[in-house]
Amino acid sequence: MAGRPVDNASLRQAGLDAGLDVIGVATAEPFDDTRRDLEIRRAAGLHGGMQFTYRNPARSTDPGRALPGCRAMVVGGRAYRPSPRERARHDGRLTARVAAYAQHDHYGALRDSLGAVAARLTALGWSARVLVDDNALVDRAAAHRAGLGWYGKNSNLLVPGHGSWFLFGAVLTDAPLEPDGEPVADGCGACRRCLAGCPTGAIVAPGVVDARRCLAWLLQQDGDFPLEYRAALGDRIYGCDDCQEVCPHNDDAGGEAAQPSARVSVVAMLTDDDRTLLARHGRWYIPRRDPRYLRRNALVVLGNIASPDDPTAVALVERHLHSDDEMLRRHAEWAAERMGRVDLLAR
Repeated sequence: MAGRPVDNASLRQAGLDAGLDVIGVATAEPFDDTRRDLEIRRAAGLHGGMQFTYRNPARSTDPGRALPGCRAMVVGGRAYRPSPRERARHDGRLTARVAAYAQHDHYGALRDSLGAVAARLTALGWSARVLVDDNALVDRAAAHRAGLGWYGKNSNLLVPGHGSWFLFGAVLTDAPLEPDGEPVADGCGACRRCLAGCPTGAIVAPGVVDARRCLAWLLQQDGDFPLEYRAALGDRIYGCDDCQEVCPHNDDAGGEAAQPSARVSVVAMLTDDDRTLLARHGRWYIPRRDPRYLRRNALVVLGNIASPDDPTAVALVERHLHSDDEMLRRHAEWAAERMGRVDLLAR
């Protein structure tokens, strides 16, 4: 049975009142072009083993799979503008950088905002399902169709006048909403700063990222961190914002900076127990929810930033050189060599 009449304006207001910065309504037809791109890139190995929307492109590009009878999508985005302090590089302490989106539960806030839109729809008798950071939907494709922005050369969606510091999600519904978004023209032009600014050359063509080189993905993979990219990791412990930091559209994105400094203690990463680490960083994607991967990443960071005569750093390396975990021992050996302390390997 059909629900009561609903208009785009009331849904937009509900979303804005709940904290969305941008919102638009799009049709719910399958994203055929996006599906083709996912399948081509997966076949070429560019996914680097990543699953998420690559696992089942036919599903993640068809809103009707996630909500049978889906007729429209209300797509929203929330900004997570970082402060200048968040962009600061290593400051001499044994600390590591975290990507701005992972600072706080920004996805939770986005889910709550879209939940207000869904509540409006269900109150009027329509079905609604919120999808945020979900492999059932390629959220950037939905945001692009809703007219919220254009695809940058780094594959992020850029919102006119605001840049790319955004997370997107959608409310799928069987309500017969009319699309209200217009396609956004490309705003990148000849700019290639993000391609040049990627520390590992992971952006192999405009809009195409090779996950096998992307530091953000490599930090989330299981197994050893690839040897050839350890030095390039620098002091990053989770995520990488470099391609966004160099983007001129992010220089003056507007709005007040809302986040504190984005650094975490490498010492704590390498000394705290499993329960403490998961309590603190459980929102991050960690392979099999195993904190040893946080320690693996921390050892690479330690090797990149620590002074060879720092007693705390030396003690941490020595501790993990004698770990029962072979993977951590290998990364501790690399850290010792990177610090110029090969003498530690003979102890």
